[in-house]
Amino acid sequence: MNVVRRLRRGVTIPALAAAAGIASIVAIFGFASTRMYGVESPANLVAYWHISLAWTAGIAFLVTTVASIQFLRGRVRFWNLAAAASAEVGFLTLTATIVMGSLWAKVIWGVYWSWGDVRLVTLFIAWFVYAGYLVVFNSTRDAEGSYAAIYAVIGFVTVPLSYLSTRLWQPELHSPTLQPADGGSPIDLGILAVSIVTITLVYATLTATRLGILELRDEVLRRRRNR
Repeated sequence: MNVVRRLRRGVTIPALAAAAGIASIVAIFGFASTRMYGVESPANLVAYWHISLAWTAGIAFLVTTVASIQFLRGRVRFWNLAAAASAEVGFLTLTATIVMGSLWAKVIWGVYWSWGDVRLVTLFIAWFVYAGYLVVFNSTRDAEGSYAAIYAVIGFVTVPLSYLSTRLWQPELHSPTLQPADGGSPIDLGILAVSIVTITLVYATLTATRLGILELRDEVLRRRRNR
């Protein structure tokens, strides 16, 4: 907990996020191919952010789950707030994942959305689950209850389910891997790695900032009650 707070007060992570962001933009627009899965289009570059955002959303919800478990174990308010801060940023990244994925899908598959694709359906379910978590947390956070924490732990099952969905069931559009049928990778894995690092660092920065705001709100409310 103290380590998290020390990292939040520093400038290292925001600085790294800014540097990685510049490197990612240069790599994507300067070196990435605009041809993917047999389709030539500048819009294909969205794939690098789409995949990175999806990865980061999964990390965010994993952090929410771990922090919720910590709260349930020790009833330390910090962990409940940390879980909520991570979930809020994760929800934003998941929303951006769906939006950018729809734009990319139109280029690659000719449709924005298909209810017949198991990856899209399970991702949408996860989106609704975490929208529900935010509602539960904001409805109960002043009562120090465990409702949101329990909800987060149970709700996390939707994350690996979405990831494994293309392996468990036959997908209509998504492939289980990034590899196309001809065996060549349409996505530069090095550039993708830079993008993933960038979005992960942005997530860490935003989560730390949001956690600080939630803690400040708690402190203000506590002082008002003690007057």
